[in-house]
Amino acid sequence: MRWMYHGLRNSFFNWLVFEPPVKESLPYDFNRLKYEIRPGDVLLVEGRSRVSSVIRVVTQSPWTHAALYIGRLSDIENEELHDLIASKLEVKPSARLIIEDILDKGTVISILNDYQHHHLRICRPIGIAPSDLQTVLEFAIRSVGQPYNVRHLLDLFRFMLPWSILPKRWGSSLFRTPQGTPESGICSTLIAKAFSYVQFPILPFMQMTEEHGVELVQRNPYLFTPKDFDYSPYFAIIKYPLFSPEEPLPYYRRLPWSEQSAWHHDKGILTPHEKKEKTADKKVSNDHIPPETD
Repeated sequence: MRWMYHGLRNSFFNWLVFEPPVKESLPYDFNRLKYEIRPGDVLLVEGRSRVSSVIRVVTQSPWTHAALYIGRLSDIENEELHDLIASKLEVKPSARLIIEDILDKGTVISILNDYQHHHLRICRPIGIAPSDLQTVLEFAIRSVGQPYNVRHLLDLFRFMLPWSILPKRWGSSLFRTPQGTPESGICSTLIAKAFSYVQFPILPFMQMTEEHGVELVQRNPYLFTPKDFDYSPYFAIIKYPLFSPEEPLPYYRRLPWSEQSAWHHDKGILTPHEKKEKTADKKVSNDHIPPETD
């Protein structure tokens, strides 16, 4: 029976995390991104899986996953951390690595190239001290192997629901365990913990006190979602479009627009997906037109 349970469980998780192939060309230059990304950058990912769709609805953001870029294996000077990474993943020394929390796998080390077919955004911590940055990376690397907290993911979803219309007994059990010990988190939790460890702000609360004036209060790392790194004023948003705006202006006049776009500049050109949606909307609209009568 146990093998049947594990088989059904694995099938269910595979169904949740399965990502269909990308349908449209991505609007950024992945080759440029992978050469200019720096250790300590937070990588936001727009997922296409079923669980990503749920996260997108709940958080009201396209960013459904977050990972921390740690650099290449050859860049890790600490021998202990170098050996730890090498024991977890067999890669070339030049491979660009990230640390992430994955459903049913926990905290793992992955290759940046795994996300070359996803829409990505880089969030770079502004002005972080080099020594603190190394501490952040070390904290994340030493977390490899922790389990992914599926219950916490469900609790986070419930935590964001409108409690005024739900029974109190459905309230979140977030942060509570039978043993009273802290649990592992989800993808954003690990990164939030790492930056909070050196007191680097993400989206802290501000409060006024008579003695000190404005004071910052760190939020609980279990409450962070990927979009918080996008919203944070302490992280710079780095984008790498296909056609670099850094080239001599006006760069947009040298974009390879199609001839069809020139004729329809007022309406633009619909993508295949948009055409399908428009056709469906038109059909629904026509279905509501009453038939003509004599």
